[in-house]
Amino acid sequence: MAGHCVAMAAGLRARLGMGCPSCCLWDWHLSPGLLGARLAHAGAAGQLQREYDAVVIGAGHNGLVAAAYLQRAGVRTAVLEKRHVLGGAAVTEEIVPGFKFSRASYLLSLLRPQIYAELELQRHGLRVLPRDPYSFTPVLESRRPPRSLLLGHDMAQTQRQIAQFSEKDAQAYPEYEAFMGGLVSALDPLLDAPPVDTAALGQGSLFQRLRALRALQPLLRSGTSGMPGDPKQPCRSHTTSPSPGLALVRQLPRYYEVLTAPISKILDQWFESEPLKATLATDAVIGAMASPHTPGSGYVLLHHVMGELEGRRGAWGYVAGGMGALSQAIACAAAARGAHIFAEKMVCHVVLGKDGQAQGVLLQDGTEVRSKVVLSNASPQITFLELVPQEQLPKDFVQRIRQTDTRSPVTKINVAVDRLPSFLAVPNARDGRPLPHHQCSIHLNCEGTHLLHQAFTEATHGRPSSRPMIELCIPSALDPGLAPQGCHVVSLFTQYTPSVLAGGQPWDEQAKNAYADTVFDCIEAYAPGFKASVIGRDILTPPDLERIFGLPGGNIFHGGMSLDQLYFARPAPSYSGYRSPVPGLYLCGSGAHPGGGVMGAAGRNAAQVALEDFRRLRWQ
Repeated sequence: MAGHCVAMAAGLRARLGMGCPSCCLWDWHLSPGLLGARLAHAGAAGQLQREYDAVVIGAGHNGLVAAAYLQRAGVRTAVLEKRHVLGGAAVTEEIVPGFKFSRASYLLSLLRPQIYAELELQRHGLRVLPRDPYSFTPVLESRRPPRSLLLGHDMAQTQRQIAQFSEKDAQAYPEYEAFMGGLVSALDPLLDAPPVDTAALGQGSLFQRLRALRALQPLLRSGTSGMPGDPKQPCRSHTTSPSPGLALVRQLPRYYEVLTAPISKILDQWFESEPLKATLATDAVIGAMASPHTPGSGYVLLHHVMGELEGRRGAWGYVAGGMGALSQAIACAAAARGAHIFAEKMVCHVVLGKDGQAQGVLLQDGTEVRSKVVLSNASPQITFLELVPQEQLPKDFVQRIRQTDTRSPVTKINVAVDRLPSFLAVPNARDGRPLPHHQCSIHLNCEGTHLLHQAFTEATHGRPSSRPMIELCIPSALDPGLAPQGCHVVSLFTQYTPSVLAGGQPWDEQAKNAYADTVFDCIEAYAPGFKASVIGRDILTPPDLERIFGLPGGNIFHGGMSLDQLYFARPAPSYSGYRSPVPGLYLCGSGAHPGGGVMGAAGRNAAQVALEDFRRLRWQ
C-alpha cells in the first residue's frame, strides 16, 4: 500500500472522527457553467431558448440518446435535467475527496452496438475497459485455503475452475452457454423496435395498420442464430441460420420454460454444484424483488446477458472515468450535432394545448419552453402521475401505472478503501497490486441458491437480509485514476432490503448504518481486514435511490422486469410503443420497452417513433 494513500486515509479518518466507517457524504457538484464548458467544444448553447422542435425531460442515458438521434435528424432538441450532473443513474460523483464513484449504475454491457457506432461514442471520448475474468465467487468452508470459482472467457480455464466442484458441470457448461446464447440471439431483434401495436392491427386506420405490420418484422427476424443447444456451434455467436425464426420455433418449448420458470428449476436441469448455480442465479434476481425460486426469474438473467463489448456477447466492462463518462460521451454526441443540454432545470409539468396535445414544458422557475413534441426520460410514475394532469389521461391507464410493481430489493453502498481486499481464498500479492479476481464481479454469500432465497424471504417480511447477496466490484483495479495512488473505490450492490421496513419504520441513519455494518461483517468473513481499510462510505437504500435518481420505489429498472410488465405491457397495454395517451408526449426511459439497464434502446426507439410522427405532422 502506497504511503500517500496511508497518509490520506489517516487525514480523512481524522476529519470524519472515524473509529468506524461513516455515512457522511460529499457531493461532487457539476455546475451549469462547468457543464457548459465541457460541452462547448461540441456546440452546446449556454442560453435556454423559449422554443424547440423537441424537449427531452431528464438527461439520463436514454434521454441523451433520444436527443442525439433527434438532433441527428435535424430536429432542434433541448434536454432539461433537474440534477447538477448529467446521466441519471449513470453518473460519476466524487463522494469522498479524491475518490470518483459510479454512484448508482456501475457496469457496462447492454448498450446497443448500433448506438456505439451511429453516435460515434468512441470519438466523443468513451473508453470501455473489458473484464476477463469477469466473475469470482469465494466460498466459506473449513478447508484451507477455501475454494473459489473464477469464470472468464477462456472456456478451458473456466471448465477447470468448475471441475473443482463438479466434473459433470464442467462438461455441461459449454452447452449451457450455447443454449442461452441462442435464446439471447432469438430475442435480440425485439430490443431495437417498438412492440407490435395489436390495437392498431385490429381497429386502426390503414396507415396505423401498415405501421403495425411493419413492426412485425423484428418478430420474424427473431431466432436468427446457430442452433442453440448444439455445442458444435459457436457460443453466443452472430452466425445465422438459413431460415430466420426457425431456430426459435424449434426450441420454443425449452425457451418458453426458461422465460416462465424459476431460474432455480432451469439451473437444476443443467448443473449440480451449488456455487456455480448460485453465481449464475445472481443475474436472474439482481435488481428484482425475486428469489431464484420465483417464476419468470429466467428472463431477468437473459436481460443481463444480452449485451456485448467489442463484439463479445455477454461481456461486461468498466467505463474509464466511471459511468458518468458514458453519459458525457452521449451528451457530447448530441451537442456536436446542435442539441442544447442543461443541468439544474427542473420540469414541473408538461404544457398541453386546448386539443390536449403536448406543447412544451413548464420549469420550476416559471419558464415555459414550447415544443412540438416532448419526450420523457422520467419514470412512468413521475411522467403520468406528476407531470400530466390526471384528467387528461384514461382512468384505466392511470390505474395501470399506479399498479406497476416497483418494489426494489437494492441498497447500493459506495466505499473508499486504502487497500485492496485480501480474500482468504486468494490472498493479495505482497506488492498490493490487483490480481485477476479483483477486476471481477465478486459474488459473496453465494455458496448456494438456498442462501439467496433465505435473504429474499427476510426482505418480504420487512427485514433487511441478515446475510445479503453482495456483488462487490473494484473498478479502480482496471482504472486507477478513480482513486488516489494505492487506494481504491469499491461498489457494493446488495440485496435484499425492502423499500419499507417492518412496522412502517423509516430508513433512518441508524437503520442504514446497521444494515451497512451487516454487509461489512459479511465481507470481513471472506476478506479479513476489509473493515479496517474503509475510509468512507455512501449508503443508498431504496428510498435514497428514489429521492436522488427518481427511481420509483428505488427500482433500478423503473419497474419490475416480470413477464407481466414487459413488451406489450410496458408501461401499459396499448401504450407499449413509446406513444402515450397524450398526443405528442413520448416515454423514452427504462419504464418503456425493452426495460432497464444501461441499454439506450428505449431512447433510440422512442426517438425514431417521435421523429416519424414529427415528420408526418410537418407534412399535414
